[in-house]
Parts: sequence; structure tokens; C-alpha cells
Amino acid sequence: MIRFDHVGMTYGSPARPVLEGIALDIRQGEFVCVLGQTGCGKSTLLRLLLGAERPTSGRVLIDGREHRHPDRTRGYVPQRYSLFPDKTVLDNITFGPEVSEFSLLARCTPNFYRRRRELRAVAFEYLRKTGLREADAWKYPEQLSGGMQQRVAIAQALMTEPRILLMDEAFSALDPGTRREMQQMIHGLWQSLGTTVLFVTHNTHEALRMGSRVVVLAKETPDHGSRVVRDLEIPQGSRDDSAELVRRLEEASEGRLLKPSPARFGVKSRAAASVAGHG
Repeated sequence: MIRFDHVGMTYGSPARPVLEGIALDIRQGEFVCVLGQTGCGKSTLLRLLLGAERPTSGRVLIDGREHRHPDRTRGYVPQRYSLFPDKTVLDNITFGPEVSEFSLLARCTPNFYRRRRELRAVAFEYLRKTGLREADAWKYPEQLSGGMQQRVAIAQALMTEPRILLMDEAFSALDPGTRREMQQMIHGLWQSLGTTVLFVTHNTHEALRMGSRVVVLAKETPDHGSRVVRDLEIPQGSRDDSAELVRRLEEASEGRLLKPSPARFGVKSRAAASVAGHG
């Protein structure tokens, strides 16, 4: 479904490499956690898939085609809440579809009000799915806790029924208890909706708890862009976050490439060429 075809990304002048030779295939319905240290290019990878940026080299393909602009097929949840402070929760959730479907003049027609009622019904459904109450629909963002605001942002991203959900450090600003609740909620939504999820995190335990697959990005040297240095499938029901596996993944994210022993940890290594070369 998704293919990063030897993707490279540089910024600035002189060029500073961020990603280098990213070769990665993602199947429909996978929950892929992208793990790595700050500045390794995790968020850049999401923006390339979103279509907000173009790679310097290589291609990003969805079903064999390049998508050069964001569209409804890809939902995005940023690290910082993306809610309009002057709109209610309900209006925040329905804002995207309303803007994409109706021009300013078209909003004066009966068709708009009929469609608005339909969108609001869908929005209430996603409010319930993300653990909010109907009474919360009429509140403003400043009246919500951080966890509630992030639930609204997730409902906002799901409103267009995207095939792909991109989450960029979405829970990093939450307290541990709320973070755990949100992890369980998004994992349950993934299982019920079948959406393909790319979830960026620098928390190794979080990646192992949530992902059906964990991909680690790291730089071999400061002068190189990040590559895929680990690619592990996590069997359903396993959720192994043993201290030894966590240590090895953290070593990989720091660029200390130690070859894992998949059988010992209950995970299957998808030995990328870039990893095998360091065996």
C-alpha cells in the first residue's frame, strides 16, 4: 500500500541530510510505530507521506502513485493541539469537511445545512468513539483538559474516514495516566476501523505496546541522514517490552547497531538491507 522508495531528504544550504535511502513498505492495516531520537527525521517521514513536503530524492507511493498534496485519505494528529480556540468542539471536528465540500457562497444554500446536519451526526459518533460525552460538543478548547483536547484532535482527523492516520508524538505532552488511556483508546480504534497507522514516538515502551511493527530510524554518523536500522514485527498478543528488547531498540536508535535475536524476544525481524550490512 505505502512505499518509501529510497527516499532522501535534505534541508538548507549547504545541504544537511535528514533522511537517506529510506526503503520501507507498509501494508494496509498495519500499526507502525516509528521510533528514534529527537532530530532523526521521524516527523519529516510523516510530512512526506502526508504530502506536505516533497523528497529530495526517491519517491513516496500510495497504491503505486505519488500524492503531492495533503487530502482526505490521510488524517494527521500533531504533537501540539490543532484546535481553533474560537470554535466549539463540534465545530472544530466538522470544520475540515465543511470547508472542503462547500465554498463560502455555497454555505447559504439549503444543501449546506442538510449536509451540516449529516456531518454533525458523524461528529457525535466520533466523540463517543474517542471517549467524550455529547455535552462536551458545546465546549471550547480552553474548557478542556489536555487529554480531552487530544481526543478532539483525533476525532477531527478521523472525520474524513482516512485510510491512513499519521500521529506525530501525539501523546508526549500528556501525564502518564492520561497517556495510557489514550494509548488504549487509539489501539482500540485501530482494531475496529482497520485504518493504517503511522505513529511517531521516542518512547520505546510505547512503541512496543502499541505497534504491530516497530521501525527504528538512526544516523550512522552526524554527517549522514537517518536510515531504517531496525524493522520488527510484533505478533498480536505478544506486546513484549522486556528490558533486554527495550535496551537493544534504544541502542539502535542511538546508532549503536547491535543485531537483535528475534526468536528470543518473541518478535520477527524484517531484516532490511541497511541492517544486514551491519551484522
